[in-house]
Amino acid sequence: MLIIGLTGSIATGKSTVSGLLSAPPYSLPIIDADLIARQVVEPGKPAYRAIVNYFGPTTPDLLLPPSPDDKDGSRRPLNRPALGRRVFGDSEERKRDRMILNKIVHPAVRWEIYKSLLYYYMRGHWAVVLDVPLLFESGMDVICGTVVVVGVRDPAVQMQRLRARDPHLSAEDAENRVRSQGDVKGKVEKAEFRGTSNARGVIIWNDGDKSDLEREVQKAMDTISASSPKWWAWALLLAPPLGVTAAVWNMAVNFVIQRSWDQKVQREKARL
Repeated sequence: MLIIGLTGSIATGKSTVSGLLSAPPYSLPIIDADLIARQVVEPGKPAYRAIVNYFGPTTPDLLLPPSPDDKDGSRRPLNRPALGRRVFGDSEERKRDRMILNKIVHPAVRWEIYKSLLYYYMRGHWAVVLDVPLLFESGMDVICGTVVVVGVRDPAVQMQRLRARDPHLSAEDAENRVRSQGDVKGKVEKAEFRGTSNARGVIIWNDGDKSDLEREVQKAMDTISASSPKWWAWALLLAPPLGVTAAVWNMAVNFVIQRSWDQKVQREKARL
């Protein structure tokens, strides 16, 4: 089974691409890391308790008011905007808090992702889309046969879309959220470094309207399908040793690519 890692920065259109891939003619299953991340921090979950224990004492509005049927207040959901203000930004304090939040949430999200991947593999799907905003930053790209980056060339378009989608955000809040998810151009460069000729890295540009985006998605899927045909997915399913070998080989190749990328970055820093 081909794991297609889907990523991009905030408000670049990644969710729209995910919706297109989940619908005909592609009908690919989607593993949405953001959705899983919300599920693992629901009241009563271990990650929820860890967040409340760490952030609660210094964030008075961390939890929403209790509902009428929650008399003891034990099922108060997280106030996500308040938590976002606490962790989004590029100050050292916010970076530290974001790192702590990620250490709480990421392990739980990874476990749910792995269970979903196994489920779809056993169901015989030729490919699955792993929708992760911080795919490279979390290291999840090493398990992906293909990484698709949704990008925009003009940062002003990204900011405009974000504020149109989330009008409650101030200009500063919007800028902090964009910065916290990294420069989309850097993600594009890293995907291209994986290799575009063999579809290990695919770029979908989303600077136009939805019809333009649909054509970009079709072009990307044509490239990906040609590099990993459906008969290969069935071969991996029917011959588990072959599937394991292919998965190990894919991860080994990705580790080599990652090491080469790190060396490239170090050389560029040394020249500055």
